[in-house]
Amino acid sequence: MTPPDIGLSCTMAEILHAYPNAKIALFIRYHIGGCASCSYQLSDTLAEVCRNYSIADPSEAVLACIRQSASVEAKIHVSPEQVVGAIERGEDLRLLDVRSAEEWQAGRIPGAQPVTVELTFEALDSWPKQTPIVFYSNEGRRSLDKAAYFQAYGFTNARSLDGGIQAWPGKIESTLAGRSLG
Repeated sequence: MTPPDIGLSCTMAEILHAYPNAKIALFIRYHIGGCASCSYQLSDTLAEVCRNYSIADPSEAVLACIRQSASVEAKIHVSPEQVVGAIERGEDLRLLDVRSAEEWQAGRIPGAQPVTVELTFEALDSWPKQTPIVFYSNEGRRSLDKAAYFQAYGFTNARSLDGGIQAWPGKIESTLAGRSLG
């Protein structure tokens, strides 16, 4: 299948329709589109986005980033089996839960920490950029956004758990009932 033709005159809606993974790749590479201070309108053209956010790369480099976005996003994903294997091998892995406090209380993966504002700032300010981090959410969407955010800030080993906590093969801890689920 031939990839869709895109250019600087395309709107972000057209680009994201043709390349759904472009949001993640653009955020990681150029820090645009991932938060309120760097968001664009879907009606903005790519040329407008490049101008508004002072992207100095040549247009072909920006277009290449978009065209390669599926492979960029694929590198962020990690399977539950890979995470279990890393834990079993005793690898120093940070397992971080990006869900709400209520979701955390209902059940979590053993050994995980909840992501708080304080923990985020601590990590960004003091953790080594090579720290292996696996974020998870219920299904993996929120954790993918958080992993991309950390990658945009230079964390080369920030990953998102495929399928989230729903795909976790082991027991889930719960503090609501004081027992393990699953």
